[in-house]
Amino acid sequence: MILLLAIAAGLLAGLARAWHGGCRLASPSLHLVWLVPVAFVPQWLAFYLPATRRLASDDLAAAILVSSQAFLLVFAWFNRHESGFWALGLGLALNLLVIALNGGLMPISPETLSRLVPDAPPGAWQIGRRLGGGKDVILPIAATRLWWLGDRFLPPRWFPYRVAFSLGDAFIAGGAFWFLWMLGKGHGKRQNKQGRSDYAYGVFARCRERFAKWQRVEPLGKRGGGKSGVLRSAVGRSSDSAENRLQR
Repeated sequence: MILLLAIAAGLLAGLARAWHGGCRLASPSLHLVWLVPVAFVPQWLAFYLPATRRLASDDLAAAILVSSQAFLLVFAWFNRHESGFWALGLGLALNLLVIALNGGLMPISPETLSRLVPDAPPGAWQIGRRLGGGKDVILPIAATRLWWLGDRFLPPRWFPYRVAFSLGDAFIAGGAFWFLWMLGKGHGKRQNKQGRSDYAYGVFARCRERFAKWQRVEPLGKRGGGKSGVLRSAVGRSSDSAENRLQR
């Protein structure tokens, strides 16, 4: 959930930034994009789709979670040149570390669950079992390796959706938001050294070129008399012809 919120917020922020800058969202050149659905689809089937998640055993769920995190980490590594992917990769590495050290599932403590669901009766959580068929396993802090990397953070009380998330999830969400935000700078309106946009500078250059051509053109009046010279010649010829007729 925290990742979906970060993606939605980052996309809106990137669009607003692009609109304010008068450009379009940039098109990133991502590598190995096919790893994303390869990692996501098994997780969706094993943890989120009600019709299939009850069929996934604990061992299968652990294998799916570890392999999907590894696929996403490879994807982040090959795209580390993109903005935000260093944070996204760090978050994936932290999640993969704590998951691998605790049997292939994300640990969550009974203390966190009591804050997450305060109305739950005592003994509602069974130690060592998966939480609701999801990716979390209920473990006490004393029995959890690197417990501070598990799902231990909660959103504010006013937030409508209650969910626990890890430190790695926070880095992943921050990296996704930053990546989408940076797409808003776009490529349609770059700035040159003088601070002018490429479009404005091009218009200025064309106007300057036309003005220079106009300056190089000799004024019409200096070309063999121009219109005024032609007029004077015509008047002169008329006067000569009139004088000749009088003399006759």
